[in-house]
Amino acid sequence: MNSSPRPIAAEDDFAQHAGATPALPAVVSFDELGLPAEVRKLLTAQGVVTPFPIQAATLPNALAGRDVLGRGRTGSGKTLAFGLPLLVRLAGRRAEARKPRALVLVPTRELAQQVTDALAPFAGALGLRLATVVGGMSIGRQATALRDGAEVVIATPGRLLDLVERKDARLDRVEITVLDEADQMADLGFTDQVTALLDLVREGGQRLLFSATLDRNVDLLVERYLHDPVVHSVDPSAASVDGMEHLVLQVHGADRFATATEIAARDGRTIMFLATKASVDRFTAHLRGSGVRAAALHGDKSQPLRTRTLERFRTGEVTVLVATNVAARGIHVDEIDLVVNVDPPADHKDYLHRGGRTARAGGSGTVVTLVLPDQRKDVLRLMADAGLRPRVTQVRSGEAELTRLTGARAPSGVPVDGAAPSTERPKRGGAQFRGIGTVPGKPGRAKNESRRSAEERKLAEARRAARVRRGR
Repeated sequence: MNSSPRPIAAEDDFAQHAGATPALPAVVSFDELGLPAEVRKLLTAQGVVTPFPIQAATLPNALAGRDVLGRGRTGSGKTLAFGLPLLVRLAGRRAEARKPRALVLVPTRELAQQVTDALAPFAGALGLRLATVVGGMSIGRQATALRDGAEVVIATPGRLLDLVERKDARLDRVEITVLDEADQMADLGFTDQVTALLDLVREGGQRLLFSATLDRNVDLLVERYLHDPVVHSVDPSAASVDGMEHLVLQVHGADRFATATEIAARDGRTIMFLATKASVDRFTAHLRGSGVRAAALHGDKSQPLRTRTLERFRTGEVTVLVATNVAARGIHVDEIDLVVNVDPPADHKDYLHRGGRTARAGGSGTVVTLVLPDQRKDVLRLMADAGLRPRVTQVRSGEAELTRLTGARAPSGVPVDGAAPSTERPKRGGAQFRGIGTVPGKPGRAKNESRRSAEERKLAEARRAARVRRGR
């Protein structure tokens, strides 16, 4: 099988939402847009010479004040597609205390920080102030930033509503509103919060909505809040990227754990996704005890710790990021060439966004999904929904084929930063290992056994089985 994309389902077709007014033509270069000299200088300094397709198509219309409905794969340049016109159109006028002039709503803290980091240099050059408003951080400091005056607020919906209710923020002066990753906000149950916020924004303002897919909840936002929008869709699937390879590796029982460990020990930056927070922590501890420089990322970590973890991953101090779906969107790290689904995702949208952490901005990468025999059918159906025909290969840990496909190798066994090595003795037998991310209602959990106990037991069984296989 090859991994070439197929046409995306009609339900993801944005064309039906196009407004009546024709769109302005796409540009070939930034020179055609009449951007301020400060902005052009920064773009050149960052090596951004030619607009990405979604920027070329939407920038002329967004700069003209049109509403925009855009779809583009992760890493396609969406942040500057909405960020540049937002900042350019706001330049020259200051906001009053507690009354921002623009609002960017995002689903996760990580995406909020990514947007802030991307826009901050341009905002500074134009004399504009940004405030980032997310959960997990001091609400008092965020309230102070709003009281001091910020032209642009970049926020997750829940925290911004808290500040509105405290009367630390008023939205009736907001002229430009951006919804980034609107489909994930809907998937996470934020639709009511988003609509409550949009109802507070003054009527007649500009709306820019970007989404990877359209479903019923996103349709509601488009129909209710966008007026005569320009519609542009580019690279509709996060998985249909030139240079991105998709592999399904079929493994058996306890070998799933050993296979994942050997892949983690490869050279290069790797993100590995698991289903639960507990399984992320346990697998990370195992990798560190095996000699792999790994770190965990999930929603129970404090925001300062999550920020430090991502910075360590970006600098190469950590080579493997083990995460739940919190890392599936809003994380941009260069040179991630491998994403591994140790536990398969729940649906095709999760798959697309997990995979979107690699092959960003024209790069290349591989997405690997480990499956047990009884998971193979469901995973292939999920990937068909994503418009993909992956290559399916049966592998075992320690085999040359696994190394050829992923760069896997045996870990050093020297614990990282004081992590304790495993002291378990080799022993034959034991129940089949059914995946690190065991969840209630799935096979592999004994009667009256808690999820935590089940995961601890399976990790122990997996380690014993792997050692027996290697003759240790």
